[in-house]
Amino acid sequence: MGETAQLTSKFRRIRMELAREKGHPVRNPHEGYDLLVPLDECGRLDEDEYKHHQDLCRVRRFRPKGSDLLGRVRRKPGGQWYFEYANGDCDDELALHWSGEHFLWGEYISVQSGGTIHTYRITHIERPVE
Repeated sequence: MGETAQLTSKFRRIRMELAREKGHPVRNPHEGYDLLVPLDECGRLDEDEYKHHQDLCRVRRFRPKGSDLLGRVRRKPGGQWYFEYANGDCDDELALHWSGEHFLWGEYISVQSGGTIHTYRITHIERPVE
């Protein structure tokens, strides 16, 4: 998911896996996201660090069927976080309420994809290898 040579100590690799939801009574470790983003000391997205290193903020969406999607973690002028993929706006996904979220192991995070909101559980957080 990108080069680690330019990353600051605030960057973390985060894995989010589909949590239990209607139609999925058991979590699904084969569906989710891998993120590369900067976090502050409380585990929230570090907006200042993001502004200086936004080209390094990445997302990989993985699903049991189909190819992975690679993209960037972006922020709209009003503060809304989203995932931007290669196919223009049609495949972008909204990261719901991320400005106040704590990205800590076991926390639940929501993403809107194709008009549907899904909940993901953070299952792994680590510093990238330098």
